[in-house]
Amino acid sequence: MMNKTSMIYVHIPFCVKKCDYCDFTSFVCNEESKRAYFESLYRQIEIESESVENLSIDSVFVGGGTPSSVNEKYIYKLFEKLRDRFSVSDDPEITIEVNPGTVIKEKLSVYKEAGINRISIGLQSTDDAELKLLSRVHDYEGFLHSYELVRNAGFENVNIDIMSALPTQTRSSYLNTLKRVVSLKPAHISAYSLIIEEGTPFYERYKDGKDLPDEETDREMYHDTKAFLKENGYERYEISNYAKPGFECKHNMGYWTRKPYLGFGIAAASFYDENRYLMHSDLKRYIEGDFEKEVTKLSKDDAMAEFMFLGLRLTSGVSKKKFEETFSLSIYDVYAKEIAELTKEGLLIDEKEVLYLTDFGLDVSNVAMAKFLK
Repeated sequence: MMNKTSMIYVHIPFCVKKCDYCDFTSFVCNEESKRAYFESLYRQIEIESESVENLSIDSVFVGGGTPSSVNEKYIYKLFEKLRDRFSVSDDPEITIEVNPGTVIKEKLSVYKEAGINRISIGLQSTDDAELKLLSRVHDYEGFLHSYELVRNAGFENVNIDIMSALPTQTRSSYLNTLKRVVSLKPAHISAYSLIIEEGTPFYERYKDGKDLPDEETDREMYHDTKAFLKENGYERYEISNYAKPGFECKHNMGYWTRKPYLGFGIAAASFYDENRYLMHSDLKRYIEGDFEKEVTKLSKDDAMAEFMFLGLRLTSGVSKKKFEETFSLSIYDVYAKEIAELTKEGLLIDEKEVLYLTDFGLDVSNVAMAKFLK
């Protein structure tokens, strides 16, 4: 039974339109399917809350899909259910993902009433031609309108998602996106490089690399992101995330520091008692009340490896003391060789209390983190 501070993730798998690059579990569905899904979601929360009554929640993240594409009454009832079944802290971070064109003044007002205090907006690019290639349902003007509605509704903690290495994107057009986004003064910016995922329309279209920026341009965009955002007061605290001081995403920080969390909805993951759980992604089964999950029991070696490669995503790195408190072993008892190799290669800084990746180490983080996978 859990009796510690934890987090909740809720997956809303519905979208107005499926973007061609997206490999997330999401669908275009009718209203009846949405209603039935939320009824199952409320039921799952009721059932699973019975075994975790001592759980204290300080972060909730509603992701998707496009949660803002569903009727706000479902979202309001979701938070009624969560507060009824769990103990929520006095000052929680509560995030909902929205897409431009799916938010209106009345909907944002309901979000406020439900206790949501952080909005994450999926922009991706300020270039209309690039947005069209991504098959987004909005243009830049549409985003600006949605962003203005969000700010006028009183939301101060706002994240904007952007992407680089898009088809036909140039370094100049990406810099323009960075400049336009920074001019809006959001509290947080998530900047990702496009990954062409197998099974998506983009994979069939661009798997040969045609029309994509070359590797050198991709790296230039990556370095432009770091430099420009730093110049404008955004501190990089994780590989792809930048924030004004005090606005780091607590929920994401929880993932990287292995904080326990419960996931509700299809394809949602949970982590507690050194077990990882993954709900199936079959919408029909879920609506019928099948909440069976795949369970992975982590060994001590698994848990130690996770501590390292998740924690090193953070620019603050990993705490040697926390490692020892968690595993009753010195970090050098387990990873002396790996630490020495990465330090020698210029990828890792070994200080008295923490280990953290250098700028170059963050650039090639996959190489550095692979050292801890045995």
